Amino acid sequence: MEGTVFAPALEGMKHVKSEEGEMLTMPFLEVCKQIMPVIDQFGAAMALVKSDIGGNITRLENKYKSSPAEFTNLYNMVRVEVEAKTAKASSSCTNGLLWLTRAMDFLLELFRNLLEHPDWTMSQACSDSYSKTLKKWHGWLASSSFSLAMKLAPDRKKFMDVVGGTGDINADIEKFCTNFSPLLEENHKFLASVGLDDLKAS
Repeated sequence: MEGTVFAPALEGMKHVKSEEGEMLTMPFLEVCKQIMPVIDQFGAAMALVKSDIGGNITRLENKYKSSPAEFTNLYNMVRVEVEAKTAKASSSCTNGLLWLTRAMDFLLELFRNLLEHPDWTMSQACSDSYSKTLKKWHGWLASSSFSLAMKLAPDRKKFMDVVGGTGDINADIEKFCTNFSPLLEENHKFLASVGLDDLKAS
């Protein structure tokens, strides 16, 4: 593998915004997809996160395919649902974008932990990032399942070796966090502007 597992996502991020600064649907979803191989290396510990992310990407992609011209810009999906008063439904694209963004927040926090706490085990890094991001939005059941799964986190060194490939893994994680974080913040800001950034899991 040329470079690290993060290399495709770092390249993809350059194309997420239109010239007018709008968040583009497919390029944003592509970057989320390009993080999937990193999640795969966590094995069973990330099975829940992976299926959640995959399901939300598929939901948003299907909406995009139903009317590509209308939904080139990611936030148009939300605007349409807000107008139709369907945004709060659990199967809405608004809900999909919200949970996709939250899952990415969790991964970003986890990657930061791996950079900033070289002495932590992978389980520690996962649990800490979970408590800082997803936990407050999860009910008791999801929270318990998650905490249990985190105990299955892989050996940290093996993980870093695999995702590092032939590249500089720390530099790429740093770049990924720096460049992706503002995009996620923008999603939260937009969702907050329509009063939909604080939906909890049912």
